[in-house]
Amino acid sequence: MDFLTPHTGRILSLLRIMAGLLFLQHGTTKYLGFPATQFSGVPAMSMGGIAGMIEFAGGVLLVIGLFTRPVAFLCSGTMVAAYFIAHFPQGFFPILNGGELAALYCFTFLYLAAAGGGDWSLDKLRSRG
Repeated sequence: MDFLTPHTGRILSLLRIMAGLLFLQHGTTKYLGFPATQFSGVPAMSMGGIAGMIEFAGGVLLVIGLFTRPVAFLCSGTMVAAYFIAHFPQGFFPILNGGELAALYCFTFLYLAAAGGGDWSLDKLRSRG
């Protein structure tokens, strides 16, 4: 699909923005109670609360594309921990243990840590100046 090649940097930005927005929801439900879920209102210093801080701050930073590489790497590591702490003990296969999303986030964020924020990011603007 060579017709997409000229748009690689913008498509990378779309991946970063959408992954950041989806990840941000996990933090907003934990800290703002929106949308309300079973995870709303977790104690700040619990494991879920600390993950929520990373999800909230990491989600915002990924959406705007600021410090994309280190933030994405931290978010990837958070998802590795989530997978092995919460999902893997339930069984080996992600489709059975509910860990598909954590695994997908992990590798998406690992890719963003390697590739950067793309054309539409504050990181890109900062590098020009």
